[in-house]
Amino acid sequence: MSRTDAALRPVDLARMAGVSTQQIRNYVDAGILPPAARTPVGYRRFEDRHRRALVTYRALLPGYGAETARAVMRAVHAEDIALALTLVNAGHAALHDQRLSLQAAGEALETVAGQTPDTSAPARSGPLRIGEVAARIGVRTSALRVWESAGLLRPRRDRGTGYRVYGPSDVRDARMIDLLRQVRYPLPQIRPVIDGLRRTGSSDALRTVITRRHEGLAQRAAAMLEGSCRLHHYLTENRPAEDR
Repeated sequence: MSRTDAALRPVDLARMAGVSTQQIRNYVDAGILPPAARTPVGYRRFEDRHRRALVTYRALLPGYGAETARAVMRAVHAEDIALALTLVNAGHAALHDQRLSLQAAGEALETVAGQTPDTSAPARSGPLRIGEVAARIGVRTSALRVWESAGLLRPRRDRGTGYRVYGPSDVRDARMIDLLRQVRYPLPQIRPVIDGLRRTGSSDALRTVITRRHEGLAQRAAAMLEGSCRLHHYLTENRPAEDR
């Protein structure tokens, strides 16, 4: 019996992917794997095409994410190849947009990091309240409170009212945090950037952040290439011989 004709058990696929046998059944029910025939006693019978589908899905995951990978495989098994390719193209377009956004954010971050508290100060004299800072930055007041709880912002409290008041350096820091959040940087990794800027005025940590983010996007691009290549093989292998 050839490899392509050999029957596979759910446990065989599960071991290959490092998941449970129930997860393999879930993949079939979700359309990630093609429909599986049943044996006379009711067990699912898997074949090499199920193995190839599983390999393809796993290859798509790192670059495209679980949601897109599932949608692509469902489209393929519904014989809607146009939709599958549209989803792949959308993933590449989104990655390109992220690169452009990161480049723009990096330039803006360098500008903000290079500002002294005086140059980033509000136009009117005196400190700002939380609502005024939120409006100036373009975020909700709740975001400023979250950033404060994470130790990223340190506004002082007015002695008379107890309200938060933000000076020029606080506004600069809030702008920096907002820009880093826009490029999807997690709060714990933002803190070294802000601390370094406060302590030394250096933007070295900022440059490290941007460099690592660029590296992450490059790795994702490579993963997308590998996943789309595997998808191409899967589509070709499943195509009738006369159409190849």
